[in-house]
Amino acid sequence: MVFLQKIRRLPKIIYLAIAILIISFFVINLETGAVEISSIEFIGEATLPKRLSFQKTEIGGLSGITYDNKTDLYYAISDDRGQKAPARFYTFKIDLDQGYLQDGGVIPVGVTTLLNNDNQPFPPNATDTEGIAVTKEETVFISSEGDVNRLIAPFIKEFNLASGQVIQTLPIPLKFLPNKNGKQGIRNNLAFESLTITPDNQTLFTATENALIQDGVIAEPNIGSPCRILQYNLNNNQLAKEFLYQTEPVTSFFNPTGKFASGLPDLLALDNQGHFLSIERSFTGLGFTVFLFQFSLTAADNIHNIDSLLAVDTKKITPVQKKLLLDLRTLDVALDNIEGLTLGPQLSHREHLLILVSDNNFNSIQRTQFLAFKITIQSPIMSLFRRIFQLK
Repeated sequence: MVFLQKIRRLPKIIYLAIAILIISFFVINLETGAVEISSIEFIGEATLPKRLSFQKTEIGGLSGITYDNKTDLYYAISDDRGQKAPARFYTFKIDLDQGYLQDGGVIPVGVTTLLNNDNQPFPPNATDTEGIAVTKEETVFISSEGDVNRLIAPFIKEFNLASGQVIQTLPIPLKFLPNKNGKQGIRNNLAFESLTITPDNQTLFTATENALIQDGVIAEPNIGSPCRILQYNLNNNQLAKEFLYQTEPVTSFFNPTGKFASGLPDLLALDNQGHFLSIERSFTGLGFTVFLFQFSLTAADNIHNIDSLLAVDTKKITPVQKKLLLDLRTLDVALDNIEGLTLGPQLSHREHLLILVSDNNFNSIQRTQFLAFKITIQSPIMSLFRRIFQLK
C-alpha cells in the first residue's frame, strides 16, 4: 500500500507507465483465470418445514448441493442410507425475493432415485451418499462414504441426471479402502463428504472429512485433523494428485453431551487453477461452529505417493494454503449442521450467489437450512489494477 501511495504522487505519465509495467508483469507471471473472493454479504436464510414430504419421500439429510446453470436448478444429495427411501437426490428452485432469501424461497420440484449397476435402486445400508457435482454433460457425480463397519467401500460414481442410471465409477486407491484389520483406510462417516468439478469440467475433487487411519488422529477439542484432497483427471478418469488439508482445531467449550463432530464436509472449485472455497464444521454439544475458507492448491505438495502420513515428516509437506473468509457464528442466525455449498447464478459482472445447506439428520430438533450470500469474485490482476487506479 505504501508503494502504491508513492507512485500515485509521481507525474501522471510516469505513474501510468509504471502501472502498465506492473500489470504486464502480473499478466505474464500469474496463472490465467485465478480468482479471489474480495467481499461476501449475507442475504438471508430459508428453512424447509419439518418432515416435509415430496413425491412420497421425506426431504432431509441434505449433505451436498450443486447448481445447474443450464436449467437454473439446484440438485441436493440426501445421505439417507435407504431408511426413509432409496438413495436419491432432490431438485430445487431457489427464488430470491428482491434479492433476499427467506422462507418459501426454496421449492422442491423433483426427486431422482439412484440406480446401481443392475439398474435397480440401491438396497438399504449400501450407500452413504454425501457429495454431488453436476457436469456440463447433464450428468452428476456423487460420492458415497460407504460403511467401514460393514466393509462397504466408498465410491465416486457418475449418474444420468434424468434417469439416475449409473454411467461409470472412478477408481479409489487401496489406501483409502476399509479393511478387516482396521489399520488403514477411511474412518466410518468421515470419508468422501465433498465433491466439486472445475468450471472447464476437466477435473474433479473430493476430500476425506478427517484423517485416514494411517494418516493421523481425528479432530478433537483443540485438535485438527490432516485430510486428503483427491484430484481426478476426467479426461482419463484417473486419480492424478493428492494434497494435505489441515482442518482447524475443534472449538472447545462446555459440552454436557460428551459428543462432538468436526471436519471438512465440502469443497467448491472457483476456477481451473486450484482455487476453492471450503466449509469446516464442528459440533461440540451446544451448537455448531462453521467456518468458510478460501484455499489454494498452487503451492501445495502432491502426496499421492505417500501411503501413510504417520510414516513421514509432515513438517516437510506443504499443505494447501487457507484464508478465513467468514466465521458464520457472526451471522444473526441460529446455525444448523451446514454441510454443502455451491455457486448459484451470476448476479452481476463480478457478483455470484453462494448457497449453503444443512443436513438435519432426519432429527426433529434440527432443521434443513439454506443460507444465501452475495460474493464478489475477481482475479488478482484486476484487483491490483483497481487498487492502482483507485477504481470502486
